[in-house]
Formats: sequence, C-alpha cells, structure tokens
Amino acid sequence: MPDSVRILLVEDDENDAELALRALSKVGVPGMVAHARDGEEALDFLLGRGEFQGRPGAEGLSVVLLDLKLPKLDGLEVLQAIRAEPLTRDVPVVMLTSSMLPSDVAACYRAGANSYVVKQVEFAAHARALQEIAAYWLRLNLVP
Repeated sequence: MPDSVRILLVEDDENDAELALRALSKVGVPGMVAHARDGEEALDFLLGRGEFQGRPGAEGLSVVLLDLKLPKLDGLEVLQAIRAEPLTRDVPVVMLTSSMLPSDVAACYRAGANSYVVKQVEFAAHARALQEIAAYWLRLNLVP
C-alpha cells in the first residue's frame, strides 16, 4: 500500500468495497485509499503491526470509513481500540454501515465516532454519499 494513504476503508463485503473504491476514485483519491477487510487488519494497518510493520500507520490519515459489522473484530470494537490508542485516538472515524438501529448509533457516538452514515441502497446515491464524505474529510476538515 502506498505511504500517501489518506483514507482507510474498512469493509468486508467485496461488492461494497469495490463500489466505495470506484466512487472515491472519482473525487481524486484512487491511490490514497487503503482497504482493510476485517477489524483485525484495520488495527494492524493503523498501528503499523503484522504485515504493515514499518509503514506509517495512522500518520497522514484523514479519515477511517468503518463498517459496523465485520469479521474478527466488529466495527465498535475497532472504534474503541482506535480511541484507546494514543497513536490513533485523534484520527476521525466515520461509521459507514447499513444499521439504522438507534442503539448502534448511540453506541458508536459514545465510543467516539465522529460521524455515523447509513449506506444507501441505490448505487448512485451511495456513490454520491461516499464522494461527499471524502470531499469533506479530505478538503474541508483539518486534522491535528
């Protein structure tokens, strides 16, 4: 993965991941998106451990797009680990999920999510939402 990664997409569904990567490439971030397929891989990437040993980890990252329902560690567990770790606690995290359960929304915000976005069912609407998310976090928001 390139060192210029600005977005970490954590998504286990290959179709959703492919859609997200295509949509994000249209806002000019194709080589700047890394894709983790489960919660464990996401934390390895962020903390520079395992197969990602020696890479910058969360350094330079603008946002993590984190699915809630993941194998190995679910999105809430990953979010809690991100917030507990000094290297990653300030990285913005957007929960990107199909769950509209009020309990999931509340739990994610309590754990430190910066935003909670429900995946759109319709392809074009979902692509637009992803592009708007990327535009905000890459162009408008300032990170420490």
